[in-house]
Amino acid sequence: MPKESKSQLRERASAVAAFLADEYPEATTALDHRSAFELLIATILAAQCTDARVNMVTPALFRRWPDARAMALAGQEEMEEAVRSTGFFRNKAKNVIATSKRLVEMHGGEVPATMEELTALPGVARKTANVVLGTWFGKPAIPVDTHVTRLTGRLELTRETDPVRIEHDLMVLLPEKEWTYTSHALIWHGRKICKALRPNCPACGLRPDCPWPSR
Repeated sequence: MPKESKSQLRERASAVAAFLADEYPEATTALDHRSAFELLIATILAAQCTDARVNMVTPALFRRWPDARAMALAGQEEMEEAVRSTGFFRNKAKNVIATSKRLVEMHGGEVPATMEELTALPGVARKTANVVLGTWFGKPAIPVDTHVTRLTGRLELTRETDPVRIEHDLMVLLPEKEWTYTSHALIWHGRKICKALRPNCPACGLRPDCPWPSR
């Protein structure tokens, strides 16, 4: 594709978002949850792990420790065993216990609804905070995971590789009301079509707006 002006890039980003809205009208997080707390803990566990695996672990986890007050009292070893199959289980166990304690001590056991308060919790980086803010609280947020990074790079919506810079570039290109949904839809498209190793370009409805197949 020839070099685009900023307005042309916004138009193409809008076309991408419109296609995704038609293709994946129900796109949202794949992590099963019934509360902000469950979504927060599940997202912490999803680091370097598939959502499907996390969804296998969390039903028993939340039956045993259903809220922040209960999880704050969990022992390190028993939590490690409960989350072992999600990988990096020692650090994840430490973080979910510490986060639960912080929620009880600082927020009355409730999950806060601001970026600053969420990222102050142990194990909660900006991407995790954006998942909670956008999915549960309905605030404009752009979670940037590996799928979003890959697709926005292939689509040349950004030349950045740092998640925070990608997030900021997408904020400029898309209306606030589309931020969270478009991020989820990009993830769905990445899992279904635009895979890391073998993207199915012939079956991709974004092909007219994507420079990748011509490489």
